[in-house]
Amino acid sequence: MLSRREWLSLTLATGAAAAFDRAWLSAQQPLITRAVAGSTERLPIVGLGSSATFSQVARGSDVTAVTDVLKALVSGGGTVFDTAPGYGASEEVAGRVAAGLTFTDKIFWATKVNVARGGAADAAAARSQIDQSFARLKKAKIDLIQVHNLGDVPTQLAILKELKQQGRIRYIGVTTTFDQQYAEIVAIMKREPLDFIGIDYAIDAREAEDSILPVAQERKVAVLSYQPFGRTRLWNRVGSQPVPEYAKEFDATTWAQFFIKFVASHPAITVVTPATSQAKNMTDNLGGGRGRLPDAAMRKRMIATIDALPASG
Repeated sequence: MLSRREWLSLTLATGAAAAFDRAWLSAQQPLITRAVAGSTERLPIVGLGSSATFSQVARGSDVTAVTDVLKALVSGGGTVFDTAPGYGASEEVAGRVAAGLTFTDKIFWATKVNVARGGAADAAAARSQIDQSFARLKKAKIDLIQVHNLGDVPTQLAILKELKQQGRIRYIGVTTTFDQQYAEIVAIMKREPLDFIGIDYAIDAREAEDSILPVAQERKVAVLSYQPFGRTRLWNRVGSQPVPEYAKEFDATTWAQFFIKFVASHPAITVVTPATSQAKNMTDNLGGGRGRLPDAAMRKRMIATIDALPASG
């Protein structure tokens, strides 16, 4: 947990020092946790994604930003770090930095596998990529590995099942970030023993509510939610507008917390994993997992607020 001095330095950096006392008190609340469906394990509802901006800074020779973000995640009570071999240097750099910080065993590592080309995956290549993830994350057992974007699920999920049975992986699953794959991921959830899925879900991208999330609840599949900000789409829509006053009713003081709390308030969501390369943003994002969450009526009000804004170009 951040000290008052640490919090003040972050709020000063973001121009929010006037709200120091209220923000600091909010930061002292524990992160909400959600049960991993079908188990007794609970995870903090906000974690860290490593695509986009995180991936960009991981490519550089200076790992200070990555170090500071991982410190903010762990010191703020977060544990879930979502990555993939396809996210450039993210997996390797995060694994190396976490080891240097002695954080390796404090993090819930969620990575992916996908070597499919032209719809087919070579099993040997998939195993090699998975072995590389073990080496990069410096773990004998990885918490979660998912088949990325439904790449040749029969071949790659079979390997994950085998590794889970061997005790090398705790949880397995599949992901998609493409709405044209929604019907397929639903079908896979219905026929395969998945522990997790990973999908995009945001206040202005709610297609998963009707198709995927009800099935996840029915089948007791945990859900990692990606891109709660729509990458930059939602930031472009709100621009410089202030956060609505009513957001105080569910303890949101920033737009990041507004967007994250909307996603987190859906009962099917296990962890929201926004990506960031800045420690102050990581701390702000974690605030979306503290205090109250919006109820059904408030969710409708939040949607109406965003729907009234011009669509992002």
